[in-house]
Amino acid sequence: MILEEFDECINSTFDPFEVENVIPNFPKIGITCFSKKLIDRYVEIFKGEKIAVIINANGDVPVYRINYKNTEIALFMSRVGASACTVSYEEVLAMGLEKLIMFGTCGVLDRNIEDLAIIVPTSAIRDEGTSYHYMKSSDEIKVNGKYKKEFEEILNKNGISSIEGKVWTTDAPYRETRKKVLKRKESGCVCVDMECSAMNAVAKFRNKELFQFFYAADNLDCAKWDQRSLGNDARLKDKEKIIYLALELAIKMK
Repeated sequence: MILEEFDECINSTFDPFEVENVIPNFPKIGITCFSKKLIDRYVEIFKGEKIAVIINANGDVPVYRINYKNTEIALFMSRVGASACTVSYEEVLAMGLEKLIMFGTCGVLDRNIEDLAIIVPTSAIRDEGTSYHYMKSSDEIKVNGKYKKEFEEILNKNGISSIEGKVWTTDAPYRETRKKVLKRKESGCVCVDMECSAMNAVAKFRNKELFQFFYAADNLDCAKWDQRSLGNDARLKDKEKIIYLALELAIKMK
């Protein structure tokens, strides 16, 4: 298969640093999520300063600097889907980022996982195409090798429980068939997303640090799809609080 043609060469025909320049005093640690509404709200809460722009044909994405407990953090929105998400990640790394905390929604494969529950992936099944250009072919990629203990301490301090397990990363959300859902459950997956395996492959290839967690949204473990809080406006106030978990982790990662 073409996806087995991994090339270990670091340099490509054109590289991220040819698209983006290093920005002086760019924060070494960043936080990103996929919701524009949440990002806009966080910029308002923390009085974010725009320091860069990720330029894209679909529209520019601002990168902000915020300060939390005397720690400077880059804040930006990630685009949905492995390919689009990793391109933005590559370009922010070229600007000077070293460590990233990513969070966002996921679909649950276990109906007992409550809406907005925090899920910490331990491994990602590579059912997307992007990761195969950053590391050799394999069924899975280990994720969150660092900072899991620190994140658990933050959750415990705030009285928040979490679920651990594999995540199924797929390019095709409208092809999450019942047969595939059952097969992924049997392999240990508790949720499904579109970016985790690819983002972690990029981080490993570039020798950068990435920690990713989810908050549960729609339920695929039922006869009829249950949207729950997947909508952008659903339980928005509850979702706004999730960034504080990432901010506390950023302090421990700096």
